[in-house]
Amino acid sequence: MLKKIFKTKYIPYNPKHIELTAEDERNIRTITDDIKSYITRSDKVSDVNYHTRDAHAKGYCALKAKFEILDNIPKEYAQGLYAKSGIHDAVIRFSNGASRVSPDRKLGLAQGLAIKVFDVPGEKLAPGEEDSTTFDFNLINHPVFFCNRIEDYAYISKLFLELPEYAEKGARGKAKLAFNWLTNYGSSLPSKESFKTFKALGGFTTIEPKNTLLYDFHSQGVVRHGDYMAKIRVTPTAASTKKITRRDLDVNASQEAIRPLIIEEIREHDYQFDVQIQLCRNLKKQPIEEITTEWKESDAPFVTVATLTIPCQDVPDDGNFEIMENLSFTPFRCLAENRPIGNLQQSRLKAYQIASETRHKLNDVKRQEPKSLKQTFDKSFF
Repeated sequence: MLKKIFKTKYIPYNPKHIELTAEDERNIRTITDDIKSYITRSDKVSDVNYHTRDAHAKGYCALKAKFEILDNIPKEYAQGLYAKSGIHDAVIRFSNGASRVSPDRKLGLAQGLAIKVFDVPGEKLAPGEEDSTTFDFNLINHPVFFCNRIEDYAYISKLFLELPEYAEKGARGKAKLAFNWLTNYGSSLPSKESFKTFKALGGFTTIEPKNTLLYDFHSQGVVRHGDYMAKIRVTPTAASTKKITRRDLDVNASQEAIRPLIIEEIREHDYQFDVQIQLCRNLKKQPIEEITTEWKESDAPFVTVATLTIPCQDVPDDGNFEIMENLSFTPFRCLAENRPIGNLQQSRLKAYQIASETRHKLNDVKRQEPKSLKQTFDKSFF
C-alpha cells in the first residue's frame, strides 16, 4: 500500500502587504512629526544632557557578538540573508522599550534586542544606505505589538510617548489613558479595534521580571522571507540559560537593576541564542496585518536558521554608553528578500530614519554606519 506524503505548504509572499495609500502617507507624516518633536525635547523630558531615541531610549549595553548562519537549512528557510552559511561579526544593543531614561523601576519590563550583522552583501532598503554592508534586527521581549494599522498609530504613537505621564498619575492616569486610547482623545467612539489594541498594550505588564539574557525576543511584525512570509524569534539556548547565576530581577533594589545583571554574566562566560524563523502556513491562524495576534507555535513551528553568540568580554560599567547611543538600528537596513511587511510596518521606514537623523543632529554626532566590529568599538569613530 502506497503511503501518501503530504508536503507542508507555506503561504507565498504577497507584495500587497507593502503598498501604501495617500492617507497612509499623510498619517506617516503625522507620526514622524510627533517623533521629531519628541526627540527635540527628549533631553528635558528625561533630564539628561543628550537627546534620546523616541523608543528604547535607555540603552543597557552594547556588546560584541557573532552571528552564524547555519548550513543545510531546509530550502524554504534558506532565503535571503539565510541563503548562504557563514559566520559574521555583529554588535548588539540591549535596551528598555520605553521613551524615557529613568530608574528601571519606572520604565516597565519591555526590553529590546537590536542586532547589527556585518559583511552582508547586497542592496539594502534603508534610504541612502543602499550600499551598506550591515543588516539590522530590531526585536523585543514580547510576541505582539499594541497596534495594527498606520491610521491608528497616527494617534497611538503620541500616546506611547506620553505613557510615563499617565503612569505617574496612578489610577486616575490609567483611566485617562484608557479613555484617550479607546476614543482617540475623545474624537470617536470605542471600537473593536481600539479595544483589541488596548488589550495588547496591557499584555506588556505581564512580562516576567528576570535577567534580560533569559528572555525570548520577537520581531512582533511580519517580514518577507524570500518566497514566503515569517516572524522571527531569538531564543536562549538551553545550555546558555543554565550558565546564568543572576537570574532574579528586583527593579526596586537599586536605581540600575537591569544593566548589571547582563554585564556581570557576560564578564564571566559566553552566551548563545538561537535565531529562528516561523513561516506563515495559514492566513487565518497567522494573520499578516494583525500583529496584535500571536502566531501559536503549535500551528507554525519555529526553525533555527542561525545562532547569535555573545562571547565573554570586558564591559565597562556604563555598558559602552557612547557606542550604544551613537549606533543606529533600523529594520529596513536589510535585503528586499527579508524586508518588514504589513501596513503598520511600512511606517517604520521613515520613522526610524527621521528619528536617527534628528537625534544625531541634535547631539552633534556624525550619523555614519560602521563597516566592521573593530570600527564600531574604535573610540575615534563616532
